Amino acid sequence: MEAAQVNDEVNLISKTYRFFSFADYSVQVVVLGVIFMGMGCGLMGGFVVTRKLSLFGDTLSHAVLPGVAVGFLWSQSKNSISIIVGAMIAGFLGVFLISLLKKTTKVSLDSALGLVLSGFYALGICLLTRIQKMEFGNQSGIDRYLFGQITGLSNQDVWAMGISCILIVLITTIFYKELLVTGFDQGFARSIGLPVDLIQYFLWMLLAFSVITSLQVVGVLLVSALLIIPAATASIITQKMRSLLLWSALLGMVAGVIGSYLSFLGSQLPTGPLIALTSTLLFILVLFLHPENGLLFKGLRLRGKERKIALENTLKAVYQELEWNKFSRDTVRLGNLAKRRRISMPEMYQEAIHLVNKDFAFLLPVKDKTLPSENTLSLSPTGWSEACRIVRNHRLWELYLTNEVQYAADHVHEDAEKIEHVLGDETVRKIERILSNPRTDPHGKLIPSQQDIEQGYIDKMIAKNLP
Repeated sequence: MEAAQVNDEVNLISKTYRFFSFADYSVQVVVLGVIFMGMGCGLMGGFVVTRKLSLFGDTLSHAVLPGVAVGFLWSQSKNSISIIVGAMIAGFLGVFLISLLKKTTKVSLDSALGLVLSGFYALGICLLTRIQKMEFGNQSGIDRYLFGQITGLSNQDVWAMGISCILIVLITTIFYKELLVTGFDQGFARSIGLPVDLIQYFLWMLLAFSVITSLQVVGVLLVSALLIIPAATASIITQKMRSLLLWSALLGMVAGVIGSYLSFLGSQLPTGPLIALTSTLLFILVLFLHPENGLLFKGLRLRGKERKIALENTLKAVYQELEWNKFSRDTVRLGNLAKRRRISMPEMYQEAIHLVNKDFAFLLPVKDKTLPSENTLSLSPTGWSEACRIVRNHRLWELYLTNEVQYAADHVHEDAEKIEHVLGDETVRKIERILSNPRTDPHGKLIPSQQDIEQGYIDKMIAKNLP
């Protein structure tokens, strides 16, 4: 058992070295092919995703199937040139029909895409079935264009993929501004004299060429995944178009190389599906683990923000409780705070502990532990300053909405509750200047000044009574 495990590990290391050393000619062809495919599909996928044409890419990849079949029938052999020519004709015909339906009928774009996708794909399946029943059909191997078969990749296929990739890179570099403006603001593009429809058709034909040259690797069914998934992953990483295109191309190439490597490790593992799965795995990793836009870090930041808001609301409640008692005491009961915050005693106790851990308060427990609501809380100087700041922001914003935006005084509280936590010092100073340094809010309550925050009476009183 242990010997078998050792042999498997040695075999894995040997295959890994053999693949990444690129000593085998077949590995060189495969890696070069998937790099060209990943870069080309990644760049085109960036335009497809940002223009919200993901279904168009899927439609085009399925529309070329009857062309593949007709190209095989024409040459009656696995001639790559005739098959690519047939696929190009079918792809361009599909683009033409989509455009014709959109211009001459009331059929929407998504309906036109669905019609072309289902019609062309159904025709392709019928032709493939017919080919399998012909005398030369059994040795056709044409099903590799349906599911992909990278072992059959020839020098001609790699040349075609390389030419396609170079064309895509050159055209996207030279006409980047035109492609950008026609994709995001067609009205403005027309106003400055750009041929929007011509650029759109040209982009579609370039996309068709990219799809067709990738069929040998991933097949008709999965080529749309190489267009959509890397670009969708890149859109999580960045919102800048140039960076999105670069990231999409890089992710497409990485997925292609890793998928090919995994297929190389196994004897009967299909390359196309493994490339698509690798691309999907990269998407999932970025979706959850991207530092800025990943769901995991967003969730952690949201949780931290919620805890911060809860802490600030508790500080504000302490201030309001002290204010209600006309600042005659420097402590408040947790039971009163829980009622003011409208939360349970266990939740209130946890928030009190949070304040203590932040050095914003001191918790003064009672001897009778069966009465947790009788525990009292006393703000530290730092806690008092923070409480004054929150109350000040809240009341200044209420007054601003009332005086400048003409809000009714009884309708400003909820909006102030939301904004008080995000007002910066600079914004607060601007509001104060606009309102001429007010001292009371719309309800007649005192607005703590900067002096109150820094040298307030309660601050001094608390400092004298620290436990």
